[in-house]
Formats: sequence, structure tokens, C-alpha cells
Amino acid sequence: MDGLAEALRAVTPMGVVVAVCSVLSWIAGGVLGWTELVVAGVAGVLVFLACLSWAVGRNLLAVRFTLDKERVVRGKPATCVVEVAGKRAGGRLLAMELELSVDDEVHVVEVPGLVSGQVHSEFFPIPTDRRGVVEVGPAVTVRGDPLGVLRRAVEWGGTRELFVHPVTVALGPLGAGMLRDLEGYTTTDLSTSDLAFHTLREFAPGDDRRHIHWRSSAKLAASGSDGKFLVRQYLDTRRARLVVAVDGDRAAYTSDEDFETAISVAGSLALRAVQDELDLTLFAGGQVVLDANAQSSLDGLARVKPVSMGLDDLTTRAAQLAPDATVVVVVAGAARTFPELLRACGQFPSDIRRAAITVSSEGTAGITENVGLTVATVRDLDDLRAVLAGGPLA
Repeated sequence: MDGLAEALRAVTPMGVVVAVCSVLSWIAGGVLGWTELVVAGVAGVLVFLACLSWAVGRNLLAVRFTLDKERVVRGKPATCVVEVAGKRAGGRLLAMELELSVDDEVHVVEVPGLVSGQVHSEFFPIPTDRRGVVEVGPAVTVRGDPLGVLRRAVEWGGTRELFVHPVTVALGPLGAGMLRDLEGYTTTDLSTSDLAFHTLREFAPGDDRRHIHWRSSAKLAASGSDGKFLVRQYLDTRRARLVVAVDGDRAAYTSDEDFETAISVAGSLALRAVQDELDLTLFAGGQVVLDANAQSSLDGLARVKPVSMGLDDLTTRAAQLAPDATVVVVVAGAARTFPELLRACGQFPSDIRRAAITVSSEGTAGITENVGLTVATVRDLDDLRAVLAGGPLA
């Protein structure tokens, strides 16, 4: 009964027409006494039942599909492997079609008749000419009759993701001032407890007695200043955190390729930051990756799509989610003016390093030193290494 119910659910619109018209013709022929209608109705019902036998029964097979890689750089080859194994003992499975969804396209695999234990494998490439996340699956086996009356589809497996990462370029260190040692780097902010010693001052109520410098206090007492203690004053140290914010507004770029170059610039900076052991936060369009590593950065960039978000809104959100930022790089399109870039970077404190990189395939590569902000321009990814060697982040 379960097999029959499943088969009935597989009836196509054509099958419904055949079944309904056949039954009505049989009934009308019997009522009106028209032998031709009765014969046509009986023939239609027999055809439907014959086609029904194609869909009745269990799928005694196993279907598996795998990706040779889960992550690949844009333009590099990626392959999907589909395996169909027969499991019908003492018999042979009929030939069928297997459909595998690859994003919005459907790849059709013609599966021949299989005996128990026989495996049919097929390899086919997955397009990687565009950055993004390619959804592969599920696999669907299709059983049906030659007349198209019935179509029985069974899903196998779920959906797998292939991350197509942006193309990146190897960069040198992001600047000597960006390098972080085990103790972080010092700021001009004073602190009562840290690692970078700054000076000595008089003890004040609320100071921790553990920071009293007893030797200097003793010398001060010996000089006649009774009752005064000196405590250590430190400079606050912080871990360097690089924040990379990519303008996700497509209207800010002169072409789609410029937008892709901006994503590649962000990916190159992210990989270099990971190599330099810098804390990294990435904002690109609607994607946010906190405490990013190499894989999570590139995965996040693979998911980036153009969004309708102002550059100020992007950097405001970045400043809120990364309040400990020490270096900020804004990557934007050529349509952004200097006042817009300055206002966007102004969402971050003025005492941290701030720079902007604009992408313009029709412009001139170089660095422009402006009051309050350094702006670098690249035409393509090949310009990035040379431009950064000029020290916009140093």
C-alpha cells in the first residue's frame, strides 16, 4: 500500500488527464451505449496501469556524491563525483536518470541498468569562474514511463557547499609598526597596571600597594621627604587588531570586476594579517567575521554579495563591533570621494592608524597623502603589493 500511495503521488499532470479522461470515457460510453468510448476508456485505464508498474517498487540502490575539494580559489578546477550502486539481489535495476542541482543548473546523469553490487560513477566539473558559494545537491533519482504519465523522484543526500575563494596576492609585512610582540604595543594612555613601565609618581588614595617602588621611596625618605611613597606608572599596552572594511555598495564601483578586486584586496590583507599574527576583524558588505583566521576570512569573503549599505553605516557598525581596533583599512570604489572616505574612517578614534584603498581600473595606482587620511589607489590586484610597499599602513 505504501508503494502504491507513493506511486500515485508521482502522477504527472499528463497522467491525471489520461486517468480522468479514460474513466469518464468508460462511464460515458456505458451510459450512452457507445462502444467506441468504452474501448477508449478501457484502453486509457490499461495504459495508466501499465505505466503505474514503472513507479511501483522500492529503490534498491545507493546514491552518493562527493566534492574533491570543499574550498577552491576562483578559476581553479573543482570536481564532483556521483556514484550509483545497485542493491537489487537476483535482479537488474532499470536504467534511470539522476539529477544533481549545481546552484541554479541541473546536471543530468544517465544511469544504466545495474545489477547488485555494480557501481556507476561519473565525474563532472563544477564551474568556479565566479567567486561565491556553490550549492551542490541534493541528488534526485527519477523513475518514469516513456509516455510521461508518471514521474517518481527520490532525493539522496543533502546540500554541500563549495567555497570559491577570491584570488589573493602574497604581501610583505604590513609595516614595522603593525608587528606585534608577545606584550602587544604601547600607547600613550596611562595605566596603573601593565607591562610597559613609564615613570614614578607619588602614591595616591586607591593605588595598589603592590606597585609601590620601595627602593625609590626609601631614597626619598632618606632625603627628608617623610611619609611619601612612589608608585610605578605604566603605559597601556594593547594587542594590535586590524579591521578591514569593504564597501559593499555596487554603485561605488565602476565595474563588477572592480568590486571583485576590492574583495581580493581584502582577502590579501586578511591573509597577511594572519601571517603577522595580528588580531583580525573583517567587514565586507553584509558579512562580518570576528576574530578571523585565514579560512574564516576567505569563507566570509566568498559569501559577500553587493548590498545597499552606506559606507558610513558600514564603518559605524565596524567601530561598534571592534572597539579595540588599532589599525583600520577601508576598501572602497572609485566613486567614493575623499570627504566620504574621511567621514567613514572618522567613525574610529583619531589616535589609531587609518587608511583607505580605492579600486579604479581606469585610474592611476599610487598613494595620496591627505590631512587626516592616507588614500592608496590600485587598478588591479597586481598593484597592491607595490602600493603597500609605499607604507600607507606604516
